[in-house]
Amino acid sequence: MKRSLVALAALAITGSASAQSSITMFGVVDAGISYYANENTAGVTASQKAVSNSGYNASRFGFRGTEDLGGGLAASFWLEAPITNDDGQGILMFSRRSTVSISGGFGEIRAGRDYTPTFRNDVVFDPFFTAGVGANMLYLANHGFGKWLAGTPATGSTYVRSGNSVGYFLPPNLGGFYGQVMYSFNEREKFDPGTATPATLHTQRTGRYLGGRAGYANGPLDVAASYSSAIIGDDFYAGTTTAVKTWNLGASYDFGVAKLMGEYSSAKKSVDSARPWVSAPDNGLKGYLMGVTVPIGPGLIRASYSQVKYDQNQPSGSNAAKNPQAGKFALGYVHNLSKRTALYAAVARLSNKHGAALSVAGPAFAQGQEALPKTSTGYDFGIRHAF
Repeated sequence: MKRSLVALAALAITGSASAQSSITMFGVVDAGISYYANENTAGVTASQKAVSNSGYNASRFGFRGTEDLGGGLAASFWLEAPITNDDGQGILMFSRRSTVSISGGFGEIRAGRDYTPTFRNDVVFDPFFTAGVGANMLYLANHGFGKWLAGTPATGSTYVRSGNSVGYFLPPNLGGFYGQVMYSFNEREKFDPGTATPATLHTQRTGRYLGGRAGYANGPLDVAASYSSAIIGDDFYAGTTTAVKTWNLGASYDFGVAKLMGEYSSAKKSVDSARPWVSAPDNGLKGYLMGVTVPIGPGLIRASYSQVKYDQNQPSGSNAAKNPQAGKFALGYVHNLSKRTALYAAVARLSNKHGAALSVAGPAFAQGQEALPKTSTGYDFGIRHAF
């Protein structure tokens, strides 16, 4: 009986596998030693030493597969989960990416949770891939700027990834041109008549995302622009909707001896009202990134400078408060021991001005005596293995 059960199980597994053209298990395990020091204007420094993860590439574990449907069509799935290998905590959830798609000569239609089009530029044109202490300021600032307003603290964001989405990708045979669009459903309940809608703030439209990205990559050149609109708050009975509208433009050029890259980004938070006599001030942030990578034998030098400035609609004049801003230098080196394994080191220094409160990571800035955040310094030393 046991042998029969084993044989049936093996047959079932074989039959399931043969239905797929390919199934791959993959992942990244990245661990390092990190140090963070955050100082305020009163001279008080909060520091921390830690065993960290994802200093070079985000640690992850996943499965992906493709089935050839014939006639140029293919069905695919991708399930990717974050892992915190430094402490082994967490539950395996495919919150990085969980998609199913169908592709062919027309391109690809993809449904599920995935990177947003606007975030892809922040990753592609950053020498540090928005990972570790070297992550660019556009990522650090936008990560908190577009939080959903529901709850205290904010309960969600569609800046990096968006769930409940349907996306379309252009086919790869367009002479270097590429592009994508994504729409995410907020999946909120709708009531008829409208007067039956609960009078609860930020529960009717938050989470809806619409964005797109278009670019051209040929040889050493890659350039792309993107735009998105994400709803982060609403008041049904007041007729107001709070949205963050983001656009960015990035480019890179590989000269062989060095690869230069850069990006400009702008985000604006605004309140639209069904009542034209009701208005609320907009606020936003703008920033840029300049970076370079230099290959040296089996290694790679990485360097970048990025800056962001907030627009809080301060009144003009000599007595007006200045808008917060922050800038960051980052320098790193990656030494490839093989195609899968690499050692890395990175250092970053961030400076805040006029009330900006960004940091490379680590503890919060010390409070008290009207002190403001001033500088943040961080180091990463680690190893990355991909499989």
